[in-house]
Amino acid sequence: MNSTPLPDPISSFSDLLRRALGDALRTDATTFLEMLADHVVMEFPYSPTGSVERLEGRPALARHLEQVAGLLEFDEMHDLVVHPSREAGVFVLEFGCTGRGVQTGEPYNQRYISVIRVREGQIVHYRDYWNPLIVLSAVGGVEALRAASGGAAQ
Repeated sequence: MNSTPLPDPISSFSDLLRRALGDALRTDATTFLEMLADHVVMEFPYSPTGSVERLEGRPALARHLEQVAGLLEFDEMHDLVVHPSREAGVFVLEFGCTGRGVQTGEPYNQRYISVIRVREGQIVHYRDYWNPLIVLSAVGGVEALRAASGGAAQ
């Protein structure tokens, strides 16, 4: 881990993950990016066609979070439920968030189900399920979403 703290674009999300994953995460990882392994894979199975469906590596995820910050403003994460898993290091989370589209002002009240795999204190795989219609409404449509992500899946 480098000595310079990594930015935390959604601190309430980092707090939620710390509560959910607890001792499975390294204690010195306080921001979302610090919780990730360098080789992390993040997938968005319900992502609209042409937008980001998969990211590989912490740098790619950091760039993606910067792009999302231009589209969505998050207020709080809430209603966390951690579902038991039979496999060590695998966590299934259910939670919600409130926020709004930065350009549109439209509400972004989303529900998530996330399947997270942790190894050696870091997140190595994160599969994020959410409703794409809520995203599209908040950001102003699929073209706004594609433009923010560079126009195509990464």
